[in-house]
Amino acid sequence: MKKNFDDSYPKEVQAKAKRNLVWIVCVSISMMFAGFTSAYIVSMGDSFWVKVDLPPAFFISTALIVLSSIVLVAANRFAKAGNLKKAKLFIIATLFLGIGFGIFQFLGYKDLVKSGAHWVTNVIVDDGRYGDYFEIKKDGEYLTVENNQYYYKGKQIEGENKKQLQEFATQFLVPEIADLKNKNINYGTFTLLYKSEPLNFINGEFIRPNGERLEALDFSRLKYLAQNIRDDRADFFMKGEMGKDFQLFYNGNELDYKERTLMYKGEPLSANLQNKLLRGNKDMSTAYFYVITILHLLHVIAGLIMLIVISIRSYSAGNEYKMAMSLGAGSIFWHFLGALWLYLLLFLLFIH
Repeated sequence: MKKNFDDSYPKEVQAKAKRNLVWIVCVSISMMFAGFTSAYIVSMGDSFWVKVDLPPAFFISTALIVLSSIVLVAANRFAKAGNLKKAKLFIIATLFLGIGFGIFQFLGYKDLVKSGAHWVTNVIVDDGRYGDYFEIKKDGEYLTVENNQYYYKGKQIEGENKKQLQEFATQFLVPEIADLKNKNINYGTFTLLYKSEPLNFINGEFIRPNGERLEALDFSRLKYLAQNIRDDRADFFMKGEMGKDFQLFYNGNELDYKERTLMYKGEPLSANLQNKLLRGNKDMSTAYFYVITILHLLHVIAGLIMLIVISIRSYSAGNEYKMAMSLGAGSIFWHFLGALWLYLLLFLLFIH
């Protein structure tokens, strides 16, 4: 029945109908992504916006999807020439390159999460900010914070020294202050200070020099500090140095960070904007990034399914022209996805 239906139309009409249907789908997808990218730009206004460098994995995935399009062009030529054997091989090669694109996309997401770029997160650390209530000494020398990094004797704390600091801080991560009764805190070479006064740990309690015990509210602040140190953050939820590993913008203008103070157009950030930032102004830029790129990845997965179907049918197809016609229409969609990714990559490079 289906065969008779297909054969009732000229081959050129069938091919044109398939191509037109694919173009309609491509136009619809383009309009959707145009809406998302426009919303991205509009949302940047009057908001705090974090911009990060794209991990290398995204550039590798770009090379793979461009190469996959080149390979698919060759598959089309072989199919039109009637060389189905080579066409099948090139379709499978395109399929594997597309899978590689998806794998490197996920590796890129992994690197972003590792850098602190979660789906939605706060921008600046408020609770447990080092130096507000608590400080730490190592061998009698204060640890300091400069540009979102911990320093000791003027050198950034890295490697084994960072691991020791994180292990020291992790000891304070218990649910309630009462749970300290069953815990043995090992200070080692560190000293914990509260409001510039050393805190001794005696019989399961933190004791100030005047004999007062640390209250539950202050212990909660200490826990937040311990979480920040454990998760390798100081002043910002993003890891690394501001201006080098990430940038913070407000209303399209890049902010500076000097002596742990945000600067807007050369002046300290106003109290109103500071409060706006501290009262839960989320980093929506990363959420937009994930939405845009994951939506594209889902369409790539749809394209991969299409390639799998064409590949399977190519082994049972008795009509070479039908295979070439299906591959031609499918190629339009695949090339479109490659071009769309290049547009999104450039958009994210220059905007994000």
